[in-house]
Amino acid sequence: MKGNTTRLLVCFTGVLAAILLAGASAGAAPQKELPRIVVLRCGRLLDVKRGTLERNQVIVVTGNTITAVGPAATVRIPESAETMDLSRATCLPGLADMHTHLIDDAEGYAVAGPLTRSGAQLAFSSIPHAQATLDAGFTSVRDVGTYRAFVDVALRDAINRGIVPGPRIQPAGAYVTITGGAGALTGLAPDVELPRELRFGVADGTDQVRQRVRDIIRNGAGMIKVLATGAVLTPGSTPGAQEFTEEELRAAVEEAKKAGLKVACHAHGAAGAKAAIRAGVASIEHGSYLDEEALQMMKERGVFFVADPYNSVAIYQNKSYLDEFMEKNRQTTEAQIRAFRRALELGVRIAYGTDAAVIPHGDNGRQFATYVELGMTPLQAIRTATTEAAELLGWSDRTGSIEPGKLADIIAVRENPLENIRTLEQVVFVMKDGKVFKNEK
Repeated sequence: MKGNTTRLLVCFTGVLAAILLAGASAGAAPQKELPRIVVLRCGRLLDVKRGTLERNQVIVVTGNTITAVGPAATVRIPESAETMDLSRATCLPGLADMHTHLIDDAEGYAVAGPLTRSGAQLAFSSIPHAQATLDAGFTSVRDVGTYRAFVDVALRDAINRGIVPGPRIQPAGAYVTITGGAGALTGLAPDVELPRELRFGVADGTDQVRQRVRDIIRNGAGMIKVLATGAVLTPGSTPGAQEFTEEELRAAVEEAKKAGLKVACHAHGAAGAKAAIRAGVASIEHGSYLDEEALQMMKERGVFFVADPYNSVAIYQNKSYLDEFMEKNRQTTEAQIRAFRRALELGVRIAYGTDAAVIPHGDNGRQFATYVELGMTPLQAIRTATTEAAELLGWSDRTGSIEPGKLADIIAVRENPLENIRTLEQVVFVMKDGKVFKNEK
């Protein structure tokens, strides 16, 4: 009897040990997958902060982050690293466009254009726009407004989830504009009632402005876009005329600030721009008629000038635009060139913005040559789309330069952009967040 009891005890102990071992195995944490390590061997590397062009450099990317940068002879290369040969190219940070409209194309600026397509159609048609922008080397953008509210927010979210390719987006969600203003759909019969998504940001008076801004933020905007003056591509609008009051603009800035967001202000006219500057906006978009006082105010307060002189070329080439648009474009272009040159003389901070879709999506890099023609050095022009743009975005800790700890947003071009700025019009390699989206090395 005693022997049977002993055998039962041994058997029970063995079963219990097996159960505990199985439980331990089942409960054990799965082994973490090691991040992918990629090494870029760059023939030339533009250090946009120091303004130097270094040769035979190596960039080590671990996951989505830059972990080492330096001469190929001294940087330690991990054994598991995958190497990409860019030895015949110039590497530089991913570029950033501070004024895009990825949801739109040129047809969207025709009278009633936004009424001809549903929100779903606009969302799908924006996908190739985002792809073209990324292929052009622009890994980050501010998307500063769409007539159909929050399609840009949906595009940002789809890109962030990896559903579609595109740049990192800071979306405005909707235009904040007065009734019949620069960001409103105008030119329609007076008895046409627009659905709410096509007039979401229309506001009159400080209380309405606050409410609209709060609603836009609640629906996922990453910035706020206000329109302080008339516009070129809005029927019946006078670009130089002020629309929002300073009090209304300040209400928008205050509400955005509570949520940690910045405000971009469309302003052609000097009076509207100065009201916006006093109200505390982060940037003036277009700025065609900026006068000396406005530019001095921007210099003193660190307000960015997002100038888009190249888009006038696209407007002149678009034969579908109204004669009214063409005439307003002629007037504002000449004025903006004068304002741009004076801003450059004064040292006003300038950030790169193209107004795509007014220019074709994917042509974003063509404006660098225009900046240089108007007096910038190639390095200054490149900084407007790297270090300066990153500052305006509030992302200087993540983007704008190639440094350890920054996100791996890296592009490459065939030539030296300090000698030939137009090489930025033909980007051959694009990495965003450590993932390669284009490689024509």
